[in-house]
Amino acid sequence: MQAAVSFSQALPVAANAAGARRARQHVAAPMPRQQGAQAARRTACNAVGQPQVAAAAAATVDAPPAQQLDWDQVAAELETKSPLEIMDHALATFGTDIAIAFSGAEDVALIEYAHLTGRPYRVFSLDTGRLNPETYRLFDKVEKHYGIKIEYTFPDSQEVMDLVREKGMFSFYEDGHGECCRVRKVRPLRKQLTGLKAWITGQRKDQSPGTRMAVPTVQVDPVFEGLSGGPGSLVKYNPLTNITSAEVWNFLRVMGVPVNELHSCGYISIGCEPCTRPVLPNQHEREGRWWWEDSAAKECGLHSGNISQSSGDEEKGEANDLWAQGAVQGLSKEQLGALLDGPREKDTLVALYAPWCRFCKGLEEDYAALAEQLDGSNVTVAKFQADVERDFAAEKFGLKTFPTLVLLPKGAKAGDFIKYPSERRDTETLGMWVRTLTGSQ
Repeated sequence: MQAAVSFSQALPVAANAAGARRARQHVAAPMPRQQGAQAARRTACNAVGQPQVAAAAAATVDAPPAQQLDWDQVAAELETKSPLEIMDHALATFGTDIAIAFSGAEDVALIEYAHLTGRPYRVFSLDTGRLNPETYRLFDKVEKHYGIKIEYTFPDSQEVMDLVREKGMFSFYEDGHGECCRVRKVRPLRKQLTGLKAWITGQRKDQSPGTRMAVPTVQVDPVFEGLSGGPGSLVKYNPLTNITSAEVWNFLRVMGVPVNELHSCGYISIGCEPCTRPVLPNQHEREGRWWWEDSAAKECGLHSGNISQSSGDEEKGEANDLWAQGAVQGLSKEQLGALLDGPREKDTLVALYAPWCRFCKGLEEDYAALAEQLDGSNVTVAKFQADVERDFAAEKFGLKTFPTLVLLPKGAKAGDFIKYPSERRDTETLGMWVRTLTGSQ
């Protein structure tokens, strides 16, 4: 059996397909079975041990119900495969009963991968009525570039009218984006998916560390239902889950794929116009979405089944304490209260944490390394177990999710603190933030 095709190995094949497509630009619509695309598909099929079926046969595949396969096992088998191989597996398995969810951002890579397989494929998009003009222009470019028709779905007009008449155009700035997203995105998506047996998303693990780390290559959708109805009736593929944003963009550039004009203006994660803004250098991409909300709330509900519970109510059971040894200092409620009220002899960085929280566990190594770096400086790196004093932490520090990091600056007024604003919690980024505010070396 041929060795699995890696992402880097797939790029030359994809580039050949792109060259063939550009050489035939006088053709009104790109042909889905061009020679380069067929070669890429054959390579992917051989690598995953699938028969080389014709594209026309793929359209008539009798896809099995989601319950009839061990999808955990399938996910494990696909974990080391390239996005092209995962895409080919999806289209070969479900034929015309599967569709790509296209948001008008870098997930255009999914369409390119589908095109490279040489198989028929469907694409749908949610038009919320509040997308950027650049996103609508991209939809048109993609349709012409691939010779396809995107299946647009829209929110219920009565529900939108009722929401806007009752709460106004921008209620989400005041009471959160959840209600608006349910009306404009989640319910239309739910309706669209009831006509499918599977769908394909552009989710990646690196998009929102702490909320999207539970994204397998394929899974039984834990939230939505498919064509046959009932729990477990829909399968969800995530071909891009194990690659990074940089790898996606390398692929898009090599293949000459049309992209959203907003990307050249500093936008990375793109959604509705009122809820999307560009990010600064080194800011995480999800910081440009719903920026007025806490980082743990930055999901619209389309992929809530892949959100590791971050509200602080999961996995409570027995858990070993974090930072039990090392340079991180433990604080009691009384000690933290005294620091907050002042005076303070040193700058103090405090992690408000819960030892059972998976995100706090994920922070443990980087925070410990930061404490070692700052040991002996003018900054104390400390911890406070906030799950046992949650009311206190919520009242004094506005705690909503774990972990929350706050800096108590030396010489500040009683009650003053600075909350760490980013989702990036690696040692380098945390250290840069602390040194910028405290002047420590």
